[in-house]
Amino acid sequence: MEKVKKLQDCLIQFLEYYATIKPANMPDIENQIIADTVRNHYQLVRVGWNGDEFVHFCPFHFDIKDGKIWIQKNATDIDIGKDLIDMGIEKTDIVLGFQPPELWQYTGYGVA
Repeated sequence: MEKVKKLQDCLIQFLEYYATIKPANMPDIENQIIADTVRNHYQLVRVGWNGDEFVHFCPFHFDIKDGKIWIQKNATDIDIGKDLIDMGIEKTDIVLGFQPPELWQYTGYGVA
């Protein structure tokens, strides 16, 4: 349970940091952190209006499964794995869920 708490804390810290960064060209967009610490789902969602266009976009989505962080979506050029490792997460405790399972063994990160 202690390990899961550490993973949760790291993900929330990661999302809180990136939630402070707003798209320069969309000042009316709000960053929302979605953190379900019971079911272990975590997202950063950008929502609001850009002129007359409604924006609802998820740049980051994570899950915690079987004691590992699963990166489900990274719609940025940020090296999330490196950020998490810098926060003390073991490389083998990070799964690139957005990659096909047959490639996990070649990513240098964990496998399910």
